[in-house]
Amino acid sequence: MTTLSLTLDAAGKSTPLNVTLTQGVIAGWTGRDPVARDHHIKELQELGIAPPATTPIYYRCSARRFTTDGMIECTDVNSSGEVEFCLIASGGKTYVGVGSDHTDRQVETYNITVSKQMCDKPIAPVVWALEEVLPHWDEIILRSWATIKGEKVLYQEGKLSGMLPVAELIKKGFDADKLPDGTAMFGGTFAAKGGIRPADRFDYEIEDPVLKRKISHGYDIKTLPVVG
Repeated sequence: MTTLSLTLDAAGKSTPLNVTLTQGVIAGWTGRDPVARDHHIKELQELGIAPPATTPIYYRCSARRFTTDGMIECTDVNSSGEVEFCLIASGGKTYVGVGSDHTDRQVETYNITVSKQMCDKPIAPVVWALEEVLPHWDEIILRSWATIKGEKVLYQEGKLSGMLPVAELIKKGFDADKLPDGTAMFGGTFAAKGGIRPADRFDYEIEDPVLKRKISHGYDIKTLPVVG
């Protein structure tokens, strides 16, 4: 269990929002387009990562892995981030934000579930009310940038029209109409431009072009040595 201090950007004003998380969920292979989904599966297979047993698939992750910090520590240089929308259920309401499913790619080659526990999951400290964006959900845009050896490059970009709708994602994962209170769930990602690779820094954002607003955040990656 962990408590995060967030800011709710809703109805034209900002309000402090404290949420207590009791479980983390990483939804994978959530693409609405089977061609794009299969491309991402192939991308991971090239790294030696086995295809999923089902699509979508829901991995569990410690709630304590979710953080708004601007730096995370990872073992060796085999990890990388990927931008995802994040649904958070608290106090009977559901919020949407953005984060990075930072994952140890070496561990992922032999156990994806374990790999989801290896790294912290950075999220932006600002969220929106889900009800405000649902009417134009498919227009929402996710982007990420990777800074590699001092050069910042566009790493991912796509609209949420490429992902399963929220209601379907929740129904398939929880057999319910609402996300359970205390849950933070990442909702899937897009293929990386130029392939999956590690970076020194990872920046990401979610853009609402209809209500003309963005949530942006980023983090540095500190690499810990491997000894013994």
